[in-house]
Amino acid sequence: MPARRELTMRQIKQMLRLAHDGVSAREIGRTLGIARSTVQDNLGRATAAGLTWPLDAEVTDAVLEQRLFARAGVKQGMRRLPEPDWPCVIREMRRSGVNLTVLWEEYRETHPDGYGYSRFCDLYREFERRLTPVMRQHHAAGDKVFVDYSGKKIEIVDPTTGIVREAEIFVAVLGASSLTYAEATWTQTLPDWIGAHVRLFRFLGGVPRLVVPDNLKSAVHKASFYDPEINRSYGMMADHYGVGILPARPRKPRDKAKVEAGVRLAQTYILGRLRRQTFFSLAECNAAIATMVERINAHPMRRLGTTRRALFEAIERAALRPLPAEDYAFSEWRLARVNLDYHVEAAGFLYSVPHALIREQVDLRITARTIEVFHRGQRVAAHERRYAGRRHGTDPEHMPSAHRRYAEWSPERFRRWARGIGPETEGLVVAILHDRPHPEQGFRTCLGILRLYRGLDPGRAEAASARAVAIGALTYKSIASILSLGLDRTAPSAEAAPVLLHPNLRGPRYFH
Repeated sequence: MPARRELTMRQIKQMLRLAHDGVSAREIGRTLGIARSTVQDNLGRATAAGLTWPLDAEVTDAVLEQRLFARAGVKQGMRRLPEPDWPCVIREMRRSGVNLTVLWEEYRETHPDGYGYSRFCDLYREFERRLTPVMRQHHAAGDKVFVDYSGKKIEIVDPTTGIVREAEIFVAVLGASSLTYAEATWTQTLPDWIGAHVRLFRFLGGVPRLVVPDNLKSAVHKASFYDPEINRSYGMMADHYGVGILPARPRKPRDKAKVEAGVRLAQTYILGRLRRQTFFSLAECNAAIATMVERINAHPMRRLGTTRRALFEAIERAALRPLPAEDYAFSEWRLARVNLDYHVEAAGFLYSVPHALIREQVDLRITARTIEVFHRGQRVAAHERRYAGRRHGTDPEHMPSAHRRYAEWSPERFRRWARGIGPETEGLVVAILHDRPHPEQGFRTCLGILRLYRGLDPGRAEAASARAVAIGALTYKSIASILSLGLDRTAPSAEAAPVLLHPNLRGPRYFH
């Protein structure tokens, strides 16, 4: 194969000058933005060609190129093996998750005696060259796990409606062993983000010292180079597992180069190899992803000659911290201020707190089952979370005494009080409550009437109630008037009935 020149002559001259000045190959690579191996290769070529700095005046760029890359331009021999359709290969490479490994495997399925992987790549790069930046970092066992979303989505079809919905792909890679985990979640929101971490730790069977996320909002409330502000709910999850959160620096992808490589690999195995499958549920999709994850971890790594799973079992599993007894239950934290009705709002419903905290700022801890309220670090209220029904969830213990008494009123309770006086009084209470659009609107009327009867002879109270029902006087003032005028002691006048039924009289209901 002809030698391949990727540097300009100006860069090669600068490389020779720096090497002559005693600069190391690593430092030259950093200065020129190239790999150390490239520097060493070109310096070796210069030594073999007898070139030293400073170059002779007759060594022009053309002469320098000829002496360093003597085989450049040598014509390639005839290709005797069947080749793939390269334009089709290039089109497939533009699909999410597809790379040369996937396409080479498919090529070999069609042509078992075809080119090997290395030659296949060489031939492909004649059509399309790609530069892949690399960054080598040393990672101690059990030290870090890098987490991120891939940025590419996987499609899931609703089996009933046929609507296609896209799911996110969460990817995590351990630093030392490169053990990889992936799963699909519907969103990147806080519940899905934290839930993916819980399942990640369960998959690992332990907890590393640090988690290195990107600066998405579910992880970092406020990104900062010096002092990033971690989302509180995310921080509570980290406290539960005893793990530290170390966000990558903003706009510094090399801080999480490990997961960037893991994301590309996961996209190859998940989006590339599963691209022809149709999924009808998130669970079905994750089952297929789990198979691909095991395939990733069981595949030998070329440079190390071992698999990710074997390396994990050998060096990293024992270095992980043990899992807590229970998985973390997702909870969302919010700030709220207590309303004048001593309730706070959470997820569209209202929950009571002790009335002494009116206008105070409190912390809400929201889980799938409970709503907890904290004031200055102390829990002051706990409620079962509501998803339907009445908007208010009120604990009677949180109410002022006067409100508590009012909250205890009910139609049955007023009937019970009235029944203690007599059947006519009970009938009056029933008539009053029935006369109102809502029974609660008659509570105060009933309470006032029962207070009028307090200390009154039961016979007189019964007579007043009977007269009130007979003439339709169902208000507190009407009952008070009957008692003050002594109308309870006289029977209703027979002559008064026609007047009350006269068509010109509107009657009390007209004014309701």
